[in-house]
Amino acid sequence: MKKKRSICIIAILFFLGLALVIIPNGMRFTGFLFLGAAALWAVGLLLRRWGEKSRGALWLWRIFLTGTGLTLVLLVSIEAAVVFRGEADNSAVPVDAVIILGAGVNGETPSAALWSRINAAAAYLETHSGVPVVLSGGQGPGEAVSEAEAMYRALSGRGGLDGVRWVLEDRSTSTAENFRFSKALLQEQGLDTDTAVIAVVTNDFHCFRAHLIAQRQGLRIVDVPAELPWWWLTANYYVREAFAVVKTVLFDR
Repeated sequence: MKKKRSICIIAILFFLGLALVIIPNGMRFTGFLFLGAAALWAVGLLLRRWGEKSRGALWLWRIFLTGTGLTLVLLVSIEAAVVFRGEADNSAVPVDAVIILGAGVNGETPSAALWSRINAAAAYLETHSGVPVVLSGGQGPGEAVSEAEAMYRALSGRGGLDGVRWVLEDRSTSTAENFRFSKALLQEQGLDTDTAVIAVVTNDFHCFRAHLIAQRQGLRIVDVPAELPWWWLTANYYVREAFAVVKTVLFDR
């Protein structure tokens, strides 16, 4: 009975994951996660049955369980930190500059993630004017204009933002480059980036990792989180972000 239940769970995870990967819905990562979970469950099932016949396999089963459990604890801990950072409200903190991090552009049209950042930035700048604002994002595949240019077009014509000092950074291809190039531009504007407090507008799920990368660049930042309009995409990106944090800690410099 337990074997049949496990096989049923594996099949559900596999076909659900396959559907999310194949069907365009913005949740490919969740699909791959389900496929990985199906594979792990299958490996665990095989090791458990093998462990019933062999003492050596029983130890492999125990090591597998321990490793899986520790990995889950690590990822859940990271996820908790990511969620906590994404819910921060720093709207009352005085800042010396603002950096708006770019996201995907479809041709010349901002993606849902970028629109959410644009709207969050517009609301924030209504009460934090008079400081330089860096629009940071280069031009990638499928983008007819840079992310910086797309943000400028969307923000520069909005009422109440006429006096904003826009600074376009249109070379970056990663978050680390966002901060590195934006820091240089702010220094050209006469800002002491060693002591300045900088507001960074990005999506809520991205705040924790952006904060980590900014600290490596020697920047003091406060988060201005932007929410996506659809909860299922938010959940997908929050889960993905835990793995991205591990990658950043281990490999990104």
